[in-house]
Amino acid sequence: MSHTPPVYTPDALPDAETLYAGLREAVRRELAALPAGSVHLVGIHSGGAWLAERLQADLDLPGKPGTLDISFYRDDFDRIGLHSQVQPSDIPFVVADAHLIVVDDVLFTGRTIRAAMNELFDYGRPASIRLAVLLDRGGRELPVAACAVGARVEPAPDGSLVLTRQEDGSFALALEKETDDE
Repeated sequence: MSHTPPVYTPDALPDAETLYAGLREAVRRELAALPAGSVHLVGIHSGGAWLAERLQADLDLPGKPGTLDISFYRDDFDRIGLHSQVQPSDIPFVVADAHLIVVDDVLFTGRTIRAAMNELFDYGRPASIRLAVLLDRGGRELPVAACAVGARVEPAPDGSLVLTRQEDGSFALALEKETDDE
């Protein structure tokens, strides 16, 4: 049974908690389709790591999720350089033959996900990799698709959608407009 996530315009996005509820249910459906005990969540720093941590608790999954910082696997060093706040990756389980659900906050070009898969294969060969995202904003440059999506945004907004985690653990989403610095 396929589930189609809701589609919103950039100026009519619901709050991040509503989007999270949709993502949680989509991930629950993905988990039901995979063999119990061999599935692990892996969050991409930082928004995806926050989401994976909360999904792990809300879905009552054992252990803790893995986290990835894909800074060293990016293909745009020449344009943006290395991020100054590189976080350590932490994969607290055996990747070989595991079913992984990579979690990120916003899916855009697909390049972050490509980098995450490259890093994951350094840990071993998983049985499968699925993708769960809070928000899909379109604009793919690589053939990447999420199987669990909180919502889609059409048309893609001008600027970046940024997820933040509040002190109480709840999420907020903001659209940061791009500026022309000339």
